[in-house]
Amino acid sequence: MTNPLLSPSALPDFDAIEVEHISPAVDYLLQTATQILQRITEQTDYSWDTVAAPLENALDDINNAWSAVSHLNSVTNTAPLRDAYEENQQKLTDFYTKFGQNKALYQAYQAVRDDEQFGALPQAQQKAVENSIRSFVLSGVALNDEPRARYAEIQQRLSTLSTQFSNNVLDATQGWTLHITDKAELDGAPEFIINDAAERAKQKSLEGYVLTLDLPVYFTVISQVKSSSIRKTMYEAYVTRASNEGPAAGKWNNDALLEEIMALRQESAQLVGFKNYTEYSLAPKMADSPEQVLNFLNDLAQRAKPQAEQELHELREFARKDYDVNELNAWDIPYFSEQLKLKQHAVSQELLRPYFPTDTVLTGLFRLVEKLFAIEVKEQKTSVWHEAVRFFDIYRQGKKIASFYMDLYAREGKRGGAWMADCRVRTQKPLGEQLPVAFLVCNFSAPAEGKKAQLTHSEVTTLFHEFGHGIHHMLTAINTASVSGINGVSWDAVELPSQFMENFCWQEEVLAFISGHVETGEPLPEALLNNMLAAKNFQTAMMMLRQIEFSIFDLRLHAEYSEGGAEAIQKLLDEVRAQVSVWMPPSFNKFQNGFTHIFAGGYAAGYYSYKWAELLSADAFSLFEEEGLLNAVTGDKFYTEILSRGGSEDAAVLFERFRGRGPNLDALLRHSGIAA
Repeated sequence: MTNPLLSPSALPDFDAIEVEHISPAVDYLLQTATQILQRITEQTDYSWDTVAAPLENALDDINNAWSAVSHLNSVTNTAPLRDAYEENQQKLTDFYTKFGQNKALYQAYQAVRDDEQFGALPQAQQKAVENSIRSFVLSGVALNDEPRARYAEIQQRLSTLSTQFSNNVLDATQGWTLHITDKAELDGAPEFIINDAAERAKQKSLEGYVLTLDLPVYFTVISQVKSSSIRKTMYEAYVTRASNEGPAAGKWNNDALLEEIMALRQESAQLVGFKNYTEYSLAPKMADSPEQVLNFLNDLAQRAKPQAEQELHELREFARKDYDVNELNAWDIPYFSEQLKLKQHAVSQELLRPYFPTDTVLTGLFRLVEKLFAIEVKEQKTSVWHEAVRFFDIYRQGKKIASFYMDLYAREGKRGGAWMADCRVRTQKPLGEQLPVAFLVCNFSAPAEGKKAQLTHSEVTTLFHEFGHGIHHMLTAINTASVSGINGVSWDAVELPSQFMENFCWQEEVLAFISGHVETGEPLPEALLNNMLAAKNFQTAMMMLRQIEFSIFDLRLHAEYSEGGAEAIQKLLDEVRAQVSVWMPPSFNKFQNGFTHIFAGGYAAGYYSYKWAELLSADAFSLFEEEGLLNAVTGDKFYTEILSRGGSEDAAVLFERFRGRGPNLDALLRHSGIAA
């Protein structure tokens, strides 16, 4: 029987993929790649065509199979799939670690770079070679046998630990529910949450309602349900996930994993010549040094803190005067913030929800990118992993250039959060050009039976954010896989297109065609629109400090950690909070135990990228504000200088080419409503 994971087709056949296909496909692909690797290192003719091209193709074949497996593990997680994923993740980690430490291959790449023909290669191929050489160095290629073997051992272990960390967070999230029999306890919750909770109770053969920690449920309950005790129960369950605190204390506990991850990261960084993991992490990034990043973050914190203190004071006074609440607990802040916003601006996420039916938002989003980047988005049918998944092709000048899957709704077995991942990378294959394909995943509330799906405005910005990542991946004009789309883009610049797209969600001109009442199609009433825009910067300083807190904690943790385990990590987080924040969460809050971005994702010593890239995106968007929001000429410039170039040139060079100068902080402060 043909293995669907080894099919050279443009798209995975999700109807045919089974767990038993995974190991044979990975084994075959790794064996093939190893044979190609051996042939390359045994030859003496070193050029792009004899070294890099065959390797790029072999690695892309691995990516095509593994992207489908990794994706299914995230969106249809089952015990057999998880086991197969973890087993084969180890094989891949071993392969890539040995690959990065292959001295003969490193020397082959150096020979390609040193060849007199190197300067005649296309820019993308030159950049791919330079990046590869840097990666070899960062992978410990120059180490002697014993430290090189230790480095490889560490990478294997870190791969296992990060997967376990992520699994623990998923299991802790889905392993807790709250059963409520009295509907009065849900007073304040919108209808969709109550209906969803009733449906979940029915599925469990229970009377009443069942609440979960899925983000749409948790966030809605914590910000809208009147009962302080319900909010407290939900808050405590959420912030103690995968820790030794809370209702599931000790179960799925990530404490030991945190300690081992940090110790191994520091050891690996020092093995390859860096003082700490932060310096190692920044080596391929846009930022020059940890000091530069910390100065940037501290400067932002200093500018935002006075306003954040005023925002918190205003919230406390509101709770005291209007609700006779004299002490704000962590689970009270989202609720009273929502009530204050409602009082000041007569707007809330639930008031806005009926005006953002998913289909209207998508139609408007596609219209926007069609106008800006001269593309056309058309829905198609193909094999998918769940009935709610949709599939689209993208055309430019009448020619298909990319495709994407869209999986928008939360469900059991699906990892929380929102993300874009590549399914296929644009590259030149032996049989012809391979077009880019993206996975766009969110976790919005699924529509009730017979109802149309609706989004909050906050969810609309999340959708635009992920679509920004998507167009960065899909609109690339680069045919060299390792620098095509988001590949090879500095990690601290990769959020530029995603955060850039968020800005359009706040523009009256764009809101006119991405919104319309779910039943009547009527546009947002002018008063509600004005109130929403007026509320744009509600508590933005507090939100900015929260992101800065996470960023400084991440940077300092990876620069300073030596020993002490969970206790030392908590102590550092408390210290950062005392410096940056305007309020301290309760001692049982174990945020770090669920911080998958840095312990199970790619953001270790890189979480600052969100703020760094927001500076770039705000400044880039300001050119559209100057020249016209839907200005096709400016859109084409963004497409040409940023989106189409992928990682083929340094992000700083591309940004300066687009903007005509280096980045300026003014636009970020202005967009955030913080005085310069």
